Amino acid sequence: MSQSQVSGTLIWYYYICPRQVWLISHQLTPDAEDQNILIGRLIDETAYGREKKELIVGSSKIDVYRFTEGQLLIGEVKKSSRYRESARMQLAFYLKELAARGVQAEGELRFPTEKTKEKVILNEKTIAALARAEEEILQLIELEKPPPPAKTRFCRPCAYAEFCWS
Repeated sequence: MSQSQVSGTLIWYYYICPRQVWLISHQLTPDAEDQNILIGRLIDETAYGREKKELIVGSSKIDVYRFTEGQLLIGEVKKSSRYRESARMQLAFYLKELAARGVQAEGELRFPTEKTKEKVILNEKTIAALARAEEEILQLIELEKPPPPAKTRFCRPCAYAEFCWS
């Protein structure tokens, strides 16, 4: 897998669990009937109905977008701010992908159930963090077996729990 095949989803999971990065990259999908996944899909389908949805850039899919006064605004919609850091880096990755294609955009994290929004800015510090994450994601993907499971605060609601704790 080349660096260009690192997606926003892999960035998202990298900041939550390296094991999930490996599982996803090897086409091992989570429990599609997991309550958290179903709630996330419902929020994705029903929130921000007046905005355009699903802008595909490279191997990434941006949740919502709109043009305001000639400026592109992209948004990442999440069920909860519990995963704020991973969501922020995922959205920064999308901004970086657009910038690499000559498209300047602004980013906004959206948490509709909490009725909050947060601007995301692509700066040098974030670009450097993304470069490190992409490099480590590529190393994870190349492993013959997934990294061993490690209990974190994100394990309880994880749709991959059966892969780790069965």
